[in-house]
Amino acid sequence: MAETGDVMTPFGARLSAAVGEYGPLCVGIDPHASLLADWGLSDDVSGLETFASTVVEAMAGEVAVVKPQSAFFERHGAAGVAVLERTVQAAREAGLLVLLDVKRGDIGSTAAAYADAYLDAASPMQVDAVTVSPYLGFGSLEPFLSTAERNGGGVFVLALTSNPEGPEVQHARAGDQTVAGRMLGHLRERNAGATPQGSYGAVVGATVGDLTEDVAINGPLLIPGFGAQGGTVADLRRLFGGVWDHVLPASSRGILAAGPDVAGLREAARKVRDELA
Repeated sequence: MAETGDVMTPFGARLSAAVGEYGPLCVGIDPHASLLADWGLSDDVSGLETFASTVVEAMAGEVAVVKPQSAFFERHGAAGVAVLERTVQAAREAGLLVLLDVKRGDIGSTAAAYADAYLDAASPMQVDAVTVSPYLGFGSLEPFLSTAERNGGGVFVLALTSNPEGPEVQHARAGDQTVAGRMLGHLRERNAGATPQGSYGAVVGATVGDLTEDVAINGPLLIPGFGAQGGTVADLRRLFGGVWDHVLPASSRGILAAGPDVAGLREAARKVRDELA
């Protein structure tokens, strides 16, 4: 993890620097069974390890961020989690920022334990940032936010997701605001005054349709639903043009389909990266 003197560099600043060097692209590491099969790999720990290590090798020096999806590792049990740990360590050693997609959300000591597992410098699974769910109340995220702050990490909070069930909660109104709008407001407050941006981001889908919420939170915006899931560069420009410096589009299948050849994966990532420039 980058440090300046004895002060740990915040995630928001490290992300801005990485995006400045490699462009705004986050590549998922999503070893689901069908993709393992497409790569000619077995749906077991051996195939999982080959898949993950290949993606890390291909993306190192090409993109700013990789995003392992924890569930696809966890489905292989303790051995799969061990592969995830090695993948995280290898990616960080290769200079990639690692955003672990875990969507954790709990209260009190349990939330603190999750935060320690992923964001504390003493953890063998330490990553640069995690995804979390705020729907036990934004205050329930405090253990994640405070642990991230102490360790130079980042937190991405689900706000406006692309799944069709999301609006039931996210578009519900709390007084004169939607629930999503209130979450974005909390993030805006937490990021206030940070330069070049804060370390607390929001997850906003590329396929949400018309964007009616203010997503200017002075923090990063993780944009899933881009690429194979239907979101286009034109959609991103239309929805997020006013906050483009904070946008981090995420693509998984659209790039991973070019595997298992390392050169093919790199070329696919470069093509998307160039489209986003």
